[in-house]
Amino acid sequence: MAVEIGINPITWTNDDLPELGGDIPLETCLAETRLAGYAGTELGGKFPRTSAELGPILASHHLRLVSGWYDGRILEREVAAEFAAVLPHLTLLRDLGCKVVVYADTSRRSHDGIFQPLSQRPRLADEDWPAYGRKLTALADRMAAFGVGMAFHHHMGTIVQTDREIDLMLQHSGETVGLLFDTGHCLFAGGDPAALLRRHIARVVHVHCKDVRQDVLDRALASDLDFMAAVLQGIFTVPGDGCIPFLPLLQDLHAHGYAGWLVVEAEQDPRIAHPLTYARLGYRNLLATAQAAGFAVAEAAP
Repeated sequence: MAVEIGINPITWTNDDLPELGGDIPLETCLAETRLAGYAGTELGGKFPRTSAELGPILASHHLRLVSGWYDGRILEREVAAEFAAVLPHLTLLRDLGCKVVVYADTSRRSHDGIFQPLSQRPRLADEDWPAYGRKLTALADRMAAFGVGMAFHHHMGTIVQTDREIDLMLQHSGETVGLLFDTGHCLFAGGDPAALLRRHIARVVHVHCKDVRQDVLDRALASDLDFMAAVLQGIFTVPGDGCIPFLPLLQDLHAHGYAGWLVVEAEQDPRIAHPLTYARLGYRNLLATAQAAGFAVAEAAP
């Protein structure tokens, strides 16, 4: 099976903390994305939000749009209201050829939730999962009918953070709810990326390849750090630069016939982790590992 390798622009600019790369122009981000070898990029805060404007910009850099994050609120909203809210975002993604939307449910999280200890994150009671799964499925059904599938992003600090919560979310939702498998968030949440992937590989529609620095992970868990504090201390890095063994994960994906994007996503402080250097390192390591796992990797446009 063939895969394509993309990157998230958080390598250059962190939209949650503008001092992390807020001064780096979009032009620099896209030029270096292409220079590092990537075929596509996910959305960032500096990207235009109409296909008429964004499409030519990406084309000028020989890049395609991979997908884009959406702050979902399906736990708090009715399905019709949530679909109406996400519709402009879905329209941009569909018009530029994206197959999935990166959908994370940030319900019950305050605006500054990423700066609060992770122990204070919102949670769902066990009895709430069936109803939640039905709502999520109804939303995913509407997305699929529109032409963009849901790639549900389990994420630190949200109601779907741990492996158990991912299990419950998928158990109580239908097949249209696809899983975005994020290696780094799984490990940070105390999970087992290999076991999680094996259990739910049939639902995986998008993959974020994020490595973790073990020493920072240990410190973050021991200190109950908030998410952004852990990021600033360097918990995340690109594939091959941390403690996660990516080869067996990609071998499992290949054996199952995965044929989507592999996305390097590693938020770091660009003043410390030079973006182009790490983008190149991530591409080189992920390309070599994907090929060793048996994947054919589609080449980026010349």
